[in-house]
Amino acid sequence: MMVLKNRIRECRNKEKIKQVQLAEMVGVSRETVGRLETGKYQNPTLRLAHDVAACLGKKIDDVFYYEEDSV
Repeated sequence: MMVLKNRIRECRNKEKIKQVQLAEMVGVSRETVGRLETGKYQNPTLRLAHDVAACLGKKIDDVFYYEEDSV
């Protein structure tokens, strides 16, 4: 089964943006950003994925990708 993964933390750290800053830019809570980064929020809306990627200066598929689940 394919699982949605992301590079939010990697991109955020590269841009020196804190979780709380990204959350404010996107209009969500810091907890939501944290849950996205850890994979606990598995199915973000297209709008949220777009907004996160745009705030990081990336395309959606540079930040979000599918990977085969190892379980």
